[in-house]
Amino acid sequence: MKRQILIAVFMLVFTLPVQAETNLPGLDEFLAEMEQKHGLDSHEMAPIFAKVEVKSSILKAISRPAEKSKAWHEYRKIFITKKRINGGVVFWQQHAEALAKAEQEFGVPAEIIVAILGVETRYGGNVGGYRVVDALSTLAFHYPARSKFFRSELEHFLLLTREENMSILAPVGSYAGAMGLGQFMPSSYRAYAVDFDMDGQRDIWENPVDAIGSIANYLGRHGWVRNESIAHKTSIVEVPTAMLEKNTKPSITRDELIQAHISIENLPAGEDQVALISLTQKQGEEYWITRQNFYSITRYNHSRMYAMAVMQLAEAIRENCGKQP
Repeated sequence: MKRQILIAVFMLVFTLPVQAETNLPGLDEFLAEMEQKHGLDSHEMAPIFAKVEVKSSILKAISRPAEKSKAWHEYRKIFITKKRINGGVVFWQQHAEALAKAEQEFGVPAEIIVAILGVETRYGGNVGGYRVVDALSTLAFHYPARSKFFRSELEHFLLLTREENMSILAPVGSYAGAMGLGQFMPSSYRAYAVDFDMDGQRDIWENPVDAIGSIANYLGRHGWVRNESIAHKTSIVEVPTAMLEKNTKPSITRDELIQAHISIENLPAGEDQVALISLTQKQGEEYWITRQNFYSITRYNHSRMYAMAVMQLAEAIRENCGKQP
């Protein structure tokens, strides 16, 4: 009789729905959804997620990103430095062939690709120190403001690890779950990463050539216009509040700028629409007319300060390349 009871208990345990021992509220429903949608075995996933760590430091970091907590003149100092400029020059020299290939294929200037790598990870020197699964899980289940987004990215991450035969627990990245030299989110990795050196693997973690091609592909797929400028400083007579309240997506004509007494002296002739942004310097606001390529950079990071930092770092790197022996 005892043996029959033990067998019954054993069968009951192994037929009950899997329950993950973790402090991630809603995880069981998430794993069940992953199994139903993608065939990811929840019994295999549960022990992995039992090892996930919720990090309070991640929640603190995402609540105070530099793009929102600093003025432009403070933000700029982080990225436009002699060390980062020189690092960009060295990176360009080391990977000139891949950068030239990317520029030819996608139309994105080499210095823009290099500058994004410089801003994101200091050319691979700092790809982040958080396990990606910890970052995405913490934000998916403990950050209600953007839980839907990070839950989706966690889903993409699980699919990515299966597609690329990667460990779920091993990869590290930023506090937001961005990965590799170019800091791609999992959905971007799946959609835009390319095997640029054609070795059979899309590796943006340790392969600079793949990272170069992937960044160029990302910008190209987000509307980069070959041989077109990015942004031009301007002067105004009266602050055009309505124009500044628009986002960075070009929607303003040159005639509208003229009618608002905004100088287009530095803006190349053309029929394309533009946007207007302001950036806070110590002495007050400065104003820039931005074009489609500026908007394309903001698809990488939506901050106008980020896009301007990339542009100005790129200009400095290109200028200093000509000074090297």
